Amino acid sequence: MSHRNGAHIIAVAGKGGTGKTVIASLLLKFLAENGTGGRVLAIDADPASSLPSTLGVKVNKTLGDVREEIASPSGVFFSEDMPTDMLIEYKIDEILVNTARFSVLVMGRSEGPGCYCLINDMLRHFIDKLSSRFCTILIDCEAGLEHLSRRTTRDVDTMLVVSDPTKRGIDTASTIKNIAEKLHIDFGQIYLVLNKMTEDEKVKAALAGLVKDSRLTLVGTVPEDENIRAFDLVGTPILELPEDSKAVVAVKEIFDKVCKV
Repeated sequence: MSHRNGAHIIAVAGKGGTGKTVIASLLLKFLAENGTGGRVLAIDADPASSLPSTLGVKVNKTLGDVREEIASPSGVFFSEDMPTDMLIEYKIDEILVNTARFSVLVMGRSEGPGCYCLINDMLRHFIDKLSSRFCTILIDCEAGLEHLSRRTTRDVDTMLVVSDPTKRGIDTASTIKNIAEKLHIDFGQIYLVLNKMTEDEKVKAALAGLVKDSRLTLVGTVPEDENIRAFDLVGTPILELPEDSKAVVAVKEIFDKVCKV
């Protein structure tokens, strides 16, 4: 399915601690390697902003920083001799981090006190405009889907909700689906991913019942991976996981099912 602005939109959501960002990072790896040849834009819309570190990229400025510059009473932002709309587009373009295979945009902190409605409308417009440059956009969302609800074009082709193998996690995943429906975000398809999966057959059987009750379609499971723990310990980017790593193999299977465009 193609998004109306030309980009295929994939969103990954889940509560904190589920390993959502690891899943998003590995999906980005396969999108960059096996996509249709166009560039991929990764948007970190989670306030924790942990996606850049898992990708091994350094981000110096976020969209939140740009918003504060625009709202600054000092007017420094507007000192350059060009129209305001061109300035905003330039500033957003400036904070994109570009690698050989993909680009990264970090949303950063949420709005502070005061009404920035006009400013946010302008920012949304230019985010959508920048989106047209990319063949695929991968969004690492917060559980509340706040940034998705603020997009001017709200359609998402594929939504992956990541849960750990617990009742609480699956209940939260179901809640995220309900939030998406209440926000009237148009999803082409919504799937559940169980991360950090155990090999215990009794646990698997119990989880099968919970998944059925959640009304979410389980698209794949990702096993516990000792390599991820080792990489996280020293800060090695997740993109450098070996190809035979258990999580890499499992996410590749999920990618083959739902993300090839």
